[in-house]
Amino acid sequence: MTILETSAQSAATLTRRERVVLAELAEDVTLEEIATRLFVTRNTVKSQVRSVYRKIGVSTRAEAVAWAVAHGIR
Repeated sequence: MTILETSAQSAATLTRRERVVLAELAEDVTLEEIATRLFVTRNTVKSQVRSVYRKIGVSTRAEAVAWAVAHGIR
């Protein structure tokens, strides 16, 4: 399996909410602000962010944003 195939599978496994959170990460906002926008708690956003990072194989916000841009999620 190639890296592109793995990335495509990662994008496909993100839930709708995880895609929304990932897109929000690209904005210059805090997790608290994302939580407010999405009507959830900061802890919920933190859990969703951890899940996104795990699924797409990154460990920082900058890497996640770069991944989102590369996959048209932003």
